[in-house]
Amino acid sequence: MTKNGLPNGADAGNIRPYGDTMNDGQVQVSFSLPVPMGPEAREAARRLAGKMGLKEPQIYHEADLGHGFSYFIVYGKCVHGVNYAGIVVPKLDMEIMGFHDVEHYMEEHFNRRIRVVGACTGNDAHTVGIDAIMDMKGYNGEYGLERYPTFETVNLGSQIANDVLLARIIELKADAVLVSQVVTQKDVHLTNLAELIDMVEAEGIRQDVLMICGGPRISHEVALELGFDAGFGPGTKPNHVAGYIAQELVKRHTSATVE
Repeated sequence: MTKNGLPNGADAGNIRPYGDTMNDGQVQVSFSLPVPMGPEAREAARRLAGKMGLKEPQIYHEADLGHGFSYFIVYGKCVHGVNYAGIVVPKLDMEIMGFHDVEHYMEEHFNRRIRVVGACTGNDAHTVGIDAIMDMKGYNGEYGLERYPTFETVNLGSQIANDVLLARIIELKADAVLVSQVVTQKDVHLTNLAELIDMVEAEGIRQDVLMICGGPRISHEVALELGFDAGFGPGTKPNHVAGYIAQELVKRHTSATVE
């Protein structure tokens, strides 16, 4: 390993994909085409991979999807690189805490239970994400927020309209709101999330609520751009969210007390 944590032979100023040997640029792409399977479709896939910038594209796998559609997996060499050393990505300023760490932290710094409301909003009926974070059984060996004694949680479930969620936020005097968005076709998740923030701001309670969103195409950077306080993407565990909520609310409470 080099001083910057990269493998020997890797150039931080020009990082390229790795396949068999360092910097060989080998990548795999997959896509479907609206043409029937056959020699022409195969050649179309190969040429398309070439137009993507892949050198020496080779069809590794193909499948007839029926109804005039075909599917391909293509190998090729990517000639491009990125300046890894110059990449700056917004990250959450938080310490990863376990279940007991969060509980001890809240008992020491907060004098009441944290009120958390969660939901899948809009037409999104996929509750696997919000359930993994909130349900008592949790996910990947970590308890969900319902299991935390210092948290008071309400999981509204799926397909909750933004105005319904807003009404419950106000009714329950929520400290934090968790919004899960799995459906992303035509960027509906971005529109829906932005609308919710606009509604919370219009109600005059934005400064009182910690707004958090999550989903397969959510990152902290995307969340900030939409007006949320934090975003959690794939790989998030319940303790990550619980720890962030606890630390951020204590930070805000301390700041308000000092002022």
